[in-house]
Amino acid sequence: MRLARPAAVLSIAALTACSAPSGPAQPGAQNKGDDTFVIGISSEFENLSPILGYAADGGSLMFDGLMSRSPDLSLKPALAAQPPVTSPDGKKVTFKLRDGVTFHDGRPLTSKDVVYTYTTVLDPKASSPISGDYAAIDKVAAPDATTVEFTLKYPYAPLTQRTTLGIVPDGGIDPAKPVGTGPYTFTQWTPGDKISLAANEKYWGGAPAIKKVVVAFAPDDNVRSTRLAAGEFDATVLPPKAAKRFEGQQGLTVYKQHSADYRGVMFPSKPAVTGDKAIRKAFSLAVDRQAMVDSILAGAGEPAFGPVPHDIAWHNKEITGNPAADLPQASKLLDEAGWKPGPDGIRAKGATKASFTLMYPAGDSLRKELSLAAASDAKKAGIEVKLAGLDWDAIEPRMAQDALMMGYGSPYDPDYINYDLFHSSQAGKGFFNPGHYNNPAVDKLLEKGRESADPAVRKQAYDEFQKLIREDEAWTYLTFLKHVYVVRGSYQGIQQSVDAHEHATGGLFRDIHTWKPVA
Repeated sequence: MRLARPAAVLSIAALTACSAPSGPAQPGAQNKGDDTFVIGISSEFENLSPILGYAADGGSLMFDGLMSRSPDLSLKPALAAQPPVTSPDGKKVTFKLRDGVTFHDGRPLTSKDVVYTYTTVLDPKASSPISGDYAAIDKVAAPDATTVEFTLKYPYAPLTQRTTLGIVPDGGIDPAKPVGTGPYTFTQWTPGDKISLAANEKYWGGAPAIKKVVVAFAPDDNVRSTRLAAGEFDATVLPPKAAKRFEGQQGLTVYKQHSADYRGVMFPSKPAVTGDKAIRKAFSLAVDRQAMVDSILAGAGEPAFGPVPHDIAWHNKEITGNPAADLPQASKLLDEAGWKPGPDGIRAKGATKASFTLMYPAGDSLRKELSLAAASDAKKAGIEVKLAGLDWDAIEPRMAQDALMMGYGSPYDPDYINYDLFHSSQAGKGFFNPGHYNNPAVDKLLEKGRESADPAVRKQAYDEFQKLIREDEAWTYLTFLKHVYVVRGSYQGIQQSVDAHEHATGGLFRDIHTWKPVA
């Protein structure tokens, strides 16, 4: 999913500070005399269909799931009337629907709509990119108009977490005019520019105070920063350095939100250089993660050594490392593996130079800065990293051959993301396991963690999983990020949380329908 690629967020911009404009109202500004709120994000949606993966983890303003998340990440009923009931064997989960909910076109919500949504996701003909996330489901049934029963192939602990998926009407939605039950209705999509939404005055949760929302697409970090300063955006997501210019400015508030969102280097496993564990491990030893956090992130983050942040219960405390570079150890490891320094300082093993290409999305200056820093550090160990800033369409077909500065991460459940990125069955499925990583022991642990209902068994499986991918250096994890948002104006109801990687449809704006302007 393209949304999951660029992270819709943090990158670095260095612009001269300037104050918000005075005089005539600017497009999108709050003082323009209407009630439109304009949000600038970095990546355009590929689609607006939950069945095709749009906002599957919640946060869509157009769709509701059976459950939704509170700011503390606990689950709460949305279209469900109350939390689900799970059978003693863990293989049947039953939901009762909320009364009186209607779709935007006036149709009442029934259990048939829920059945249609999930069965279509699982239907191979639908080619849903998220079907693997629901593989535990054997069937979905509607015993009556307000009851939904999930029958599972095995106990699947994260099922309730997965029911944040937006529900669409039985029979599907028109891609040109999607219909949901959410707090905002679809108005218009201008490709390459924006999506316009209007408040759903009949929303079951109460009509939003902000009556119009525009989500504008601006891939370049500098452009988003400039458009916010010009009053064209009422809110946006920026890298820490770019956001500093707005700190202390009257009428603007900077929010720094913790996240499980990491940046790291994905190594393809088949090429001779990146397929050599010694190269990968030496690269990891050579990079100075603390310097990246201090300089590139301006302190808004922390060093990363694996996919689970240290303050999340699923983290294996053994997964740690030296946040500073360890060049002597990197050199020792390369020497022992037969990678000898050449006359230009770049190592080689026989005729093979210790050289590989590292791609990054050209419009994402955070990934560019991290890539530049990593390449500079690696060169000190005798590893040549050639940088390639490309658009996503150019990156995707090259991921099996060239390394990529990637971003992912989720605070919800360790089955999220990790199964998709590291199970061999997902190899080469777009941005899932793009490096074709294959470790049968990792496969078994991911399956064990997915299929067990026992928290202790799951914890042990994911602890071992983290150790194995650390030992393999399947990725070199660099940093966990804080997501930085800038909002124009004052609002009641803004609640901070812990972000996942994909937050263009969530993050700070997840509950914008509950915000109320402060007079």
